[in-house]
Formats: sequence, structure tokens, C-alpha cells
Amino acid sequence: MQLNELLGAIEILNDRQIEPLEITEVSYHSQKVKKGDLFVCVKGYKTDGHKYLGDAVKRGAVAAVVEDFQEDIDIPQYIVKNSRVALAKLSATFYGNPSKKLNMIGITATNGKTTTSYMTNAILENEGRRTGLIGTVVIKNGDKTIPAELTTPESLDLQRYLNDMVQNDVTHVTMEVSSAALELHRVEAVEYDVVSLNNMSKEHMEMHGTFERYFEAKSSLIRNASEHSYAVLNLDDQYSASLVDKTKATVISFGVNNKNGYIHCKNLDLTTGRGKFTVEILKPFEANGMKFSPSEFDIELAVPGLHSVYNAMVAIIISLISGARIPTIQQTLKEFSGVPRRFEFIYEDEIKVVDDHFANPGNINVTLQTLDFMDYDNLQLVYAIRGSRGATINRENAEVVVEWADKLGINEIIATRSISHTTDKDRVTDDEVKAFTDVMEKANIKVRLYDELPDAIKDALSRAKKGDLVLLAGCQGMDYGAGIALEALNKENVEVQ
Repeated sequence: MQLNELLGAIEILNDRQIEPLEITEVSYHSQKVKKGDLFVCVKGYKTDGHKYLGDAVKRGAVAAVVEDFQEDIDIPQYIVKNSRVALAKLSATFYGNPSKKLNMIGITATNGKTTTSYMTNAILENEGRRTGLIGTVVIKNGDKTIPAELTTPESLDLQRYLNDMVQNDVTHVTMEVSSAALELHRVEAVEYDVVSLNNMSKEHMEMHGTFERYFEAKSSLIRNASEHSYAVLNLDDQYSASLVDKTKATVISFGVNNKNGYIHCKNLDLTTGRGKFTVEILKPFEANGMKFSPSEFDIELAVPGLHSVYNAMVAIIISLISGARIPTIQQTLKEFSGVPRRFEFIYEDEIKVVDDHFANPGNINVTLQTLDFMDYDNLQLVYAIRGSRGATINRENAEVVVEWADKLGINEIIATRSISHTTDKDRVTDDEVKAFTDVMEKANIKVRLYDELPDAIKDALSRAKKGDLVLLAGCQGMDYGAGIALEALNKENVEVQ
């Protein structure tokens, strides 16, 4: 591609003449530069791409896009206001704007992006669509999958993946859109057909600084959606609901508690933990030439949790907008086995054992609310304290547990530092332990604290009696919890009383 064609996608601030150069590829990583590349100097949190321009030139870069002009560099430099935005636009142009050739579905939320994306992909796949999936776990291109490195890839990589999907005859792509991707402009040049924001709660403060900035980043997916797209918004969540009149997109709103939207989840039954409910279309609406009249149909979920109900509602609405038939939606969700560690039943016999990510106040609140719907005798809660995330998140997590303590009969918690099952970047500090235990002590909830994860889990299993539920709760520190619990149960080291 000619350099002048590429640079036509961005605003150049200096009056440097555009050289008649043929560009082989666009690159932002100096070690991956090849002869004939256009190198974009991206400023990151840990490093600055401007430092590596000299190395990029040695490897064959023939032109550069920069925010700050670099002296003693013997290739043309074109100055831009924001090189991340430039990278996104250049990447889309280089690959022929692939998102315009695909049905793009962008899903964001504090909790549930992965599950909602997988549900949506499964429904569309069962409907006969050739699908792509971009998210936390994998990148799927038709029948091919590769492990994901970021929830949402860097813009150049993202556009390359989308182009590969176009070449592979993919028709529908479901993408998890993280707050980092939105703030860092990785999805700047993606054109969506459907977007959704399901819920918001405090998370990623280490990156955004304040909840307001976090919401600003998340909500931009909805606020910047075009008039040709659809936005699926949850009226039960105040932040999602606040965006109903803040977008050019056609809004299809829903609620479980709120009945003022287009679609309502009624007759919800969570007694077994797995949701059964009726989807009720309250108001007529049109989407992509299809007309939906007031009607209703039943849904039965294979995955447990109240959060799964909300995730399913988003997936159902997106699938309807995308032309999926109701029987396909019903059958898919009845068989969908879920994503690991999202309120996952790992053992169901005389006792039940649930493994849950339990990451932040919003996630914890929905998890404990699900337990309140369920039938069981006593709860044994094992909590892996969050490591290297600061005292604040652990204090806030503890406060949510306390709010539910009376309803759920929580007067004792088994907590763990998970020392042997965390890396240095997830190590639990004394301040984080104190933040959690102080809240519990103030609420007169006893904490049985263990250094090691297996000791904590075995304590919980030894206390569990027939009819009880054991909740393995926590992020990185609990990632090995399910395996430890199942090994203990299978070896019958622990006898249910």
C-alpha cells in the first residue's frame, strides 16, 4: 500500500511532504519490524515506542508516525496528536476496514463479558453462522482457535485478526471489549452492528484512577455507537440504564426487576441455582428488517447463577437482533456448559461445591444474591484474599460479604493467603489481610485464616454436612481451588457427615 493512501486516514500535524513509498506492513513493535514497514511510536504505561525508533530504522522501517519528532533519525517522520488513535486508524486502513465487512458485536461489562460472548457465539454458531470470537480466553476464527494474550488485542493485531476472519468467510464476530481497550483506543476504528453494556461496578481502579474515569471508558462503547447499530442495555443497572438516551444507536432495553424496557425476564426460578425463566417481549420493535411483536418464550439455563440470567438476557437479545430463531436460542442455552470459574458447579452429590471468580463488589453481590435464591442447608465460604490489588478492594469485597451475612447465615469465613498458589504479582500483603479481617471483626464474623489454599479448602470440606454448599471464592489465589477440592473429594479424604 502506498504511504500517501495510508496517511490519508489520519491527521498529520507537521507539513512534511509525504514520500512516494510503498509500505509493506504497519508495525508498533520494533523487534517485529521488517524492510518496508511504517513504524508507529506508541506511548505506553511502561515504555515509550519513541525510544525504539532507531532500532526500527535499523530493521528496515522506511517511515514513522510519531507524537514527538526524533532527532538524528534518517527516515520521514509524520507527527500526530495521539499515536494510539493513529495506529488504530492506520491498521484499519491497511487491512481494508474489515469490521465493515463483518457483523460486529461488541460486549462490555465489569462482570460477565466472557460468558455473554461465549453464549452469543454458541447461539449464532448453532444457527448456522460462521463465527469469530475475540476475548479473554481465545481468539476463534471459524474452526481455528489460538490463545488470547489480552482481553481485547492491540489495534493492529485486532485489525489483522478481523481481516483473517473476512478471508475465512466468517460472518459474525463477537468481541469482548475491555475498558483498557477503550481507553487505549485499541477499538477506535471498529464499526459495530450491536453493542452492549450489562453492568458496572468498581474494578481496574489501578488503571483508571477513579470510578468516573472507568465508567467514562466503558460507556464510550455505547455513547459512540452509530445510528446504524443497536445497543442492548440493562435497566436494572443504574449505569447501563443512564445511557439509554446517550447514544445514536437503536436501544433495546431489558430488565429482570425493571419492566419498563422492551424485554422483561419474568417467572424467574433459581431454586436449584440454574435459572428457569420466561422472556417476555413487552413492546414491539424492529431490528435488521425483522419485526418483533409482544410475545413470550421459556428459557432453561444449564449454567447457574443470577449473573448467568443477566448474561443470557443480553445474549438472547443480541441473537434475536442477529436473526437467530427462538428454538435455536432455547436449545443452545439449555446445553451451554459455561466458562470455568463463573459460578461453576464442580461437585453435586450430598454436598454441592461452587467455584466462583468473586473478583469485585459487583460480582460478589450477584454471586451472594444467587445463593439467597438457592435451596441448601449451610454455607461454607472459602475466600482467597486478593493479592497485590491494595487494601481498598479487599475492604470493599469484605463489606459486600457483610451486607449479605445475616441473610445467608454467615458468621464464620475461611480465608487464605494462597501463598504457594500465587505468583509474586498476586502475593497477598499484610495490609490486604488486615483490610479484610478488620471488616469481618467489626461485623463479629470469625475468620479462620490459612496461609495455604489446600488447608483452607480441606477445612471447609471437613465441616460440610449433607445438604450444605461450599463456595470456593476468589480470583488468582483460588484458580487452583477446584482441582484441590475435587482431588480431596475423589480420594474420600473428607467424609460428608
